[in-house]
Amino acid sequence: MDPAPQSPRDAVRSRLVDVAAHLLATEGPDAVTTRSVALAAGVQPPMIYRLFGDKNGLLGAVAEHGFMSYVAQKPPVDADDDPLRGLRAGWELHIGFGLANPALFRLMNTPLRTPDGEAAAQSGFAVLRRRVTRLARAGLLRVPEQRAVDLIRSAGTGIVFTLIDQPEDERDPALADLAWEAVCTAILVGTPAAAPAGPAAAAVTLRAALPELTQLTPNERALLGDWLDRVSGPAG
Repeated sequence: MDPAPQSPRDAVRSRLVDVAAHLLATEGPDAVTTRSVALAAGVQPPMIYRLFGDKNGLLGAVAEHGFMSYVAQKPPVDADDDPLRGLRAGWELHIGFGLANPALFRLMNTPLRTPDGEAAAQSGFAVLRRRVTRLARAGLLRVPEQRAVDLIRSAGTGIVFTLIDQPEDERDPALADLAWEAVCTAILVGTPAAAPAGPAAAAVTLRAALPELTQLTPNERALLGDWLDRVSGPAG
């Protein structure tokens, strides 16, 4: 089914976002002014204030558009039978998207998020959480899921910022791979430099399967979950 046609107001809004995104990508953030965007879009500057509130509202809409584009490029979580290979594909997409869209990536990682932009960002984070849960259910994770998610997110975003801050001809092409290997060593069972898995990794695996333990009552699952969290927690 074809999408419903845009209203004139929505069409103008989309055009302004597209123009702002193009100026951001080609000329940098300083080029994105209400006057320049309005001029390039063929509207009067007051239209931006009516549609977005102010320049920050416009930038928030650009960030939202960026997150939607980013999430749309992510392959389905179950597209690969190997959960680690799927996670690596997501890592490479994250790095590649940031390097291809440095100004947009910076904007996406600032507080300038509309409610819809925050929802789009959270949908991307949810994909990562599901990938990490697949690792846990496969018995590959040696730390709690949330710790793994936080480490992957911070490492991946930090690497992008480091690389885009470097002159393009001086970037270290091995840096992202080294960061990936460090993350794997920290979160996965069986990596060469990792400590023995022990009970913490077993607790992480069982915790991921907890929703499937329908033999237990909800209260029993909640109690078991608390115990498993304590086993796999700070000392894990």
